[in-house]
Amino acid sequence: MIQTKNKFSSIFFRNILALVLSIICSFCILIKESGALQHDWVGVPKSEYGEQLWDRKSIKRNEDGSVRVLSKFIPKTKSEITQDIFYTMEINCFEKAFRDIDVSTDELNTHLNNFADWKDPNGDQLILGVIRQVCGVEE
Repeated sequence: MIQTKNKFSSIFFRNILALVLSIICSFCILIKESGALQHDWVGVPKSEYGEQLWDRKSIKRNEDGSVRVLSKFIPKTKSEITQDIFYTMEINCFEKAFRDIDVSTDELNTHLNNFADWKDPNGDQLILGVIRQVCGVEE
């Protein structure tokens, strides 16, 4: 009878230990994933339309020399239709051109379009501000 009780206790404590370790691992994974979503947003001068920010932590240099960065536009007036818009932008610092390779209202919903056409900012002060600042960091 004592041997059965010791066997039961051993199995019980082993299961409790496994459960506690699983919970600890789950918390570690959640903490790591939430850390991946941390941003270092940098703002450019606001315009009459709203505010444009770019994420300093997201800057990546592409093989062709262009720079990829996450940015977001915060409209001056918000409604259900006008929300924060996230852009994955590529910037050609030499040509002062850009292309939006992903546009969404959710920063996790990304469908990159690497075949988007390069565009001139056409005087858009928010886009020009992002280009100036991002290219300044990269130089």
